[in-house]
Amino acid sequence: MLDVSNLSVRYGRHLALENAALNVAKGEIVVVLGSNGAGKSTLIKAMAGLVRTEPGAQILLEGQALHKLPAHRIVDAGLALVPEGRHLFSTLTVQENLMLGAFLPRTRAHAQDSMERVFAVFPKLEQRLSQIAGTMSGGEQQMVAIGRAMMTCPRLLLLDEPSLGLSPLLTSELFKALPSIAATGTSVLLVEQNSHQSLAIADRGYLIEKGLITGEGTAKELLESAEVQKAYL
Repeated sequence: MLDVSNLSVRYGRHLALENAALNVAKGEIVVVLGSNGAGKSTLIKAMAGLVRTEPGAQILLEGQALHKLPAHRIVDAGLALVPEGRHLFSTLTVQENLMLGAFLPRTRAHAQDSMERVFAVFPKLEQRLSQIAGTMSGGEQQMVAIGRAMMTCPRLLLLDEPSLGLSPLLTSELFKALPSIAATGTSVLLVEQNSHQSLAIADRGYLIEKGLITGEGTAKELLESAEVQKAYL
């Protein structure tokens, strides 16, 4: 489904990402592990069209070249990003935030069905539709942010540090929901520092250090790797 190759990003003279390559299959959960500043967020921001890539980069979603599209067209092509920090409209209700995800012409007609899919993954939100998003807990806001992305009917969902700032209990609840999303056929690519819990629900993973993809394997292989245990677990 997703094929990325030769992906490099510069910030001025600093090469933040160098020749990154990865792939994600349909319905698969893939995690990219790395420390702060390793290039994780740059990687998925580049996929979403939020940072400029160096010449030669290829980002293909089911054969469509995303690297040639502006960010709003990338969303229309089926890729949705849940950014670090959630970026909800804090003065709007949960329902209003969710409906903003169905702004595309191809998604408006299916908004109610999409809303039901969100409720199937996050039942709590159905009871909170009239609540102002800014009054919710961090974990609940993250559910709204993911739900809003689901309203775009994505083929690939990108999550940037979804557990950041959440309690262990809320993090566990959030990660348990991701396989339900993948089971619908929507692929999930997340970048995380929470290695143990993300690998517990992922199919495969990649390691990134100083802008370079340094390793990959199944979640089981990475969990059992001495190198990964030393660096991330």
